[in-house]
Amino acid sequence: MNSVPPKSPENPDGLLAHARTLGEALALATRWLRSDASSDTAALDAQLLLAHVTGLSRATLLAFPERLIAQEAAERYAALVARRVAHEPVGYLTGHREFMGLDFLTDRRALIPRPETELLVETALVEVRSRLVETPDSPPLAADIGTGSGAIAIALARLEPRLEMVYATDVSPDALDLARENARRHGVDERVRFLQGDLLLPLPRRVDVLLANLPYIAPRDETLLADDVRRYEPSIALYGDDDGLGHLRRLFAQAPAFVADGAAIVLEFGYDQRRAVDLLARATFATAEVVIKTDYAGWDRLAVIHTSASFHA
Repeated sequence: MNSVPPKSPENPDGLLAHARTLGEALALATRWLRSDASSDTAALDAQLLLAHVTGLSRATLLAFPERLIAQEAAERYAALVARRVAHEPVGYLTGHREFMGLDFLTDRRALIPRPETELLVETALVEVRSRLVETPDSPPLAADIGTGSGAIAIALARLEPRLEMVYATDVSPDALDLARENARRHGVDERVRFLQGDLLLPLPRRVDVLLANLPYIAPRDETLLADDVRRYEPSIALYGDDDGLGHLRRLFAQAPAFVADGAAIVLEFGYDQRRAVDLLARATFATAEVVIKTDYAGWDRLAVIHTSASFHA
């Protein structure tokens, strides 16, 4: 049994561990999170953690606050909230994160999938489907570089069943083990092939659509990261070589040998790296067309590179 959580200004006597109803538990947890974690998602975090502990939906928690909560569940909930107060990410506490409408297993072997990365998948789907219109009997080959939990490659395979093969590479064997678990859960383990190695080098053939969300944070900017990211998520998946652009430079150096004629490269990058990515793309592919897209907050976040400007999705 988990012990009573530590005392704090909002949980002075371990009150959360002795909550009697769902509504009382949510109210105490939200107040504690707002006080000690200064979280702007305190209410959402409290709901997600209680849903995880009780097996109830968030809608049920909010609709029936008078329902009783078992003592054991209240104690487990208090222990999870205490860990969240210490900035441990909700995705690691619950072991799950939704991405592109799919439920993915998450743990410290890989980064937690981000909502803004859904733009990467959505954009890649446009590229894939454009090629399926052009050559319906010859599906394009796609590859996800630095796959981590496998969320990008698996979502692409699930959402476009006409894709016969999606390659997914990562340097971390632990991350690839997690990705394989997720692929089996979503029934695409026969269509997503996981390969260990450096960036594009493990690919067995040229691909038509290349996706990558590589580490791009400069090591010198570590202190700028939120505590839950800096303290808990794997550094190998966060920090780019050198000034943060090292991984992208190596990807472009490898790309000519691994992409087909007229391929599309879809990249996620840091908010201040637009010019560098544009220059790298044009230096690598003389006739490249580069389109920059913004994320939900309006920051430059995505580059769509048509290696031959003659192809338009």
